[in-house]
Amino acid sequence: MDQSISWITVGSVEDIPRQGARVVRTDFGDIALFRTVADEVYALEDRCPHAGGPLSQGIVHGARVTCPLHSWVIDLASGEAVGPDEGCAGHCPVRVVDGTVQLGLAAFRPGRGGCGHG
Repeated sequence: MDQSISWITVGSVEDIPRQGARVVRTDFGDIALFRTVADEVYALEDRCPHAGGPLSQGIVHGARVTCPLHSWVIDLASGEAVGPDEGCAGHCPVRVVDGTVQLGLAAFRPGRGGCGHG
């Protein structure tokens, strides 16, 4: 990770259920923190690039989440929609230090929409 990133502590990894999510409110909007069964933590904008569905309410499987509205599958590491869908949820650097989750909000990358059908 970039050493120049300013990290902000947002909670404990234990606050995020395995294969689930928690939402953190930020100046960039709601950020969903996802935890995989392997205890990897990812941070995405809590908004599907397709129709704005709440990704935090989706199903986490592997390193992906399925949006609860129209079943778009989003890669947790990149925020990219899995083909054939196209688009990207905003994403943010995240790290876990001694069980504490930290976000690099200054390095937040906004998402871009998909095809617009719903």
